Amino acid sequence: MAKGLGNIMKQAQQMQQKMARLQEELAEKTVEASSGGGIVTAVVNGKQQIVELKIDQSAVDPDDVEMLQDLVVAAVNEALKESQEMAQAEMGKITGGMNIPGLF
Repeated sequence: MAKGLGNIMKQAQQMQQKMARLQEELAEKTVEASSGGGIVTAVVNGKQQIVELKIDQSAVDPDDVEMLQDLVVAAVNEALKESQEMAQAEMGKITGGMNIPGLF
């Protein structure tokens, strides 16, 4: 029985090491999403951090700040969604598709 527990502990430790490597890799991977036909583009890494935000000059209208705000929110939200999906797909490779609460 102790041998079986040792195997489980070893597997858990290996999975933990793989997840730590994945966290580092996800920080380097990015996704990009845009809104307004490319007027606003958000780039987000696999750790759900915004790493770049591009705003086309044509979107800067002092008389219509709300439109620009809406475009920024839409681009950022879509990029975050895609980043989460990327992270879940990468995690699925390690966990074999098991959903482990609290990982992402």
